[in-house]
Amino acid sequence: MSPIMSPVQHRGPLSAKSGRAANGALVLAIVLVSAVLATRPAQAQTFKVLYKVLYSFQGSPDGGDAVAPLVRDAKGNFYGTTNEGGTGGCLDYGCGIVFKVAPNGSETVLYSFQGSTDGAFPTAGLVRDTSGNLYGTTSWSWDYGPGTVFKLAPNGNFTVLYTFTGGADGEGPEGTLVRDAAGNFYGATYYGGSNACYDENQYGCGVVFKLTPSGKLRVLYTFAGYPTDGANPAAGLVRDAAGNLYGTTEHGGAYHDGVVFKLDKSGKETVLYSFQDGADGGFPAADLVLDAEGNLYGTTPEGGSSGCNGFGCGVVFKLDKAGKLTVLHSFAGYPKDGETPYAGLVMDTAGNLYGTTELGGSYGCFGTYGCGAIFRVNKAGKETVLYSFTGGDDGVQPFADLILDKAGNLYSTASFGGTGTWGTVFKLTPKHDGE
Repeated sequence: MSPIMSPVQHRGPLSAKSGRAANGALVLAIVLVSAVLATRPAQAQTFKVLYKVLYSFQGSPDGGDAVAPLVRDAKGNFYGTTNEGGTGGCLDYGCGIVFKVAPNGSETVLYSFQGSTDGAFPTAGLVRDTSGNLYGTTSWSWDYGPGTVFKLAPNGNFTVLYTFTGGADGEGPEGTLVRDAAGNFYGATYYGGSNACYDENQYGCGVVFKLTPSGKLRVLYTFAGYPTDGANPAAGLVRDAAGNLYGTTEHGGAYHDGVVFKLDKSGKETVLYSFQDGADGGFPAADLVLDAEGNLYGTTPEGGSSGCNGFGCGVVFKLDKAGKLTVLHSFAGYPKDGETPYAGLVMDTAGNLYGTTELGGSYGCFGTYGCGAIFRVNKAGKETVLYSFTGGDDGVQPFADLILDKAGNLYSTASFGGTGTWGTVFKLTPKHDGE
């Protein structure tokens, strides 16, 4: 049986994603409730949903603990990473893999990390170019180095484009890279940069970097932390048409509770908003969504309501160009709502937002925490729980962003559960009554 993470309200010196791998040997196992699901009734009266498991991970030598979003090609194949599993000898669970899942549900392990110069514990999604090359990162861990950026060719040739030193260049890239038209990559590291960081003085506050296709890295910005700046970006970046970069940091800001920031092409950084871990949310760890008007949308895993052991169950927020933050939804937690959204959002053409919560939903997995949920927030701010995970064959604890196809189907991963108990790749088709 795979390990299942117990709920954690505050992250320690590692972020939740990387800490899962580094602390894997210490995690307690729980007994999963078996459930084979086909078509399920809607969680709200106005929706009918079809949930389907496309693949269940089996652990080593297969993958395990999928916490990263998927990328899909024109033929309907999915590509992603798992934080554990594979043939590498990291801890007791493997160093992670790059995988492909075909439309028929068959999986291929494209690469198994060995925990040496190639890196270990990938927590970020992949970027795929028009030639079929895949690009990604491996994250920080105690024994396996400060992280890498890699390229995996369609023929299986694996290349490390850059190895972080843990110094001024950063340490522990956790978010998915963003690529420009020239083939340059932009990303952030959770640690590194200057060690003059209030929140994490030992490790540094993190950096934003640019990496050329030839593997030359340039630090665009080094975070300074509380009280004037953010610290520890756990998410990927979003880039607008003018080349400005937007992102979140989990710590730092005026209240220690994280920020939303903008970095322009000249390298000037602006803190757009500092969270207070109150009704506005706290400790953002997810990718942002940028709309055509320049508004940013995101989630925080804490804050909002006063529930969830007093920490709050998390929020969905909107931040306009003037820096005004609006909470679109405050989660209420198990058994009626989601709880702890570590994943970012995806927006459809009508402006509806979709996401996942690590905990909450209608089924209990951790006493009063719930097994996770998939939700929708419409433009008016009305939230609907589309699906509640049971912790059985359908999966448990979804961490990753959803992706959306043209037909309105949603795809992502659950970090544990499934027939192999090591997580799933799933598809959800939400359909409004009358559609």
